[in-house]
Amino acid sequence: MSSICAGHVSFAAIVVALIVGIGTHICADEAKVPQSDSQGAESRPTLTIDEARRHAKLLHTTIHSTLRVVHDRYYREDEALPIPAAAMGEIFRDIESMEHVRLRWLAVDGQAMNTDHVAQGEFETEAVKALKAGKLFHEQVTEHTYLRAAPITLSNHCLKCHMPDRKSTKDRTAGLIIAIPIGQ
Repeated sequence: MSSICAGHVSFAAIVVALIVGIGTHICADEAKVPQSDSQGAESRPTLTIDEARRHAKLLHTTIHSTLRVVHDRYYREDEALPIPAAAMGEIFRDIESMEHVRLRWLAVDGQAMNTDHVAQGEFETEAVKALKAGKLFHEQVTEHTYLRAAPITLSNHCLKCHMPDRKSTKDRTAGLIIAIPIGQ
């Protein structure tokens, strides 16, 4: 394994530890649901809407910053490495598995690089409209879930793929959807 590739693996491990650690730190002093005698495992904390909103904002900032840093400092197009947003899909799966928080990229401006990133359903369609209009975020609360979509900046180096026929290098927008379970 090359040192660059090993660096990517180590960096990804650090990012997962950082994101999970932040979530654990935030939840550490929150009330726990009593554990079941049959399971013996610690239950997930029940979050309020305000707590979920705060967690989603922090998680969005962490992921947006991580994507930018990894793309700027570690990604080299000519080295046949996976693009950082795709590699972060592994991190998203880990977070969902460990923390029950779902994360998903959302195509807003430009070309979706993966059909999974196209808006699905009413919330995501409305989120695309809101983010295109320059809103800082779009949210929805359902009975068991807090949903938040917020912008991810597509800067000049992103536009080669996302907007190959562009006439300008001005920043464009993608989105990140965060779904956090909340109490009833």
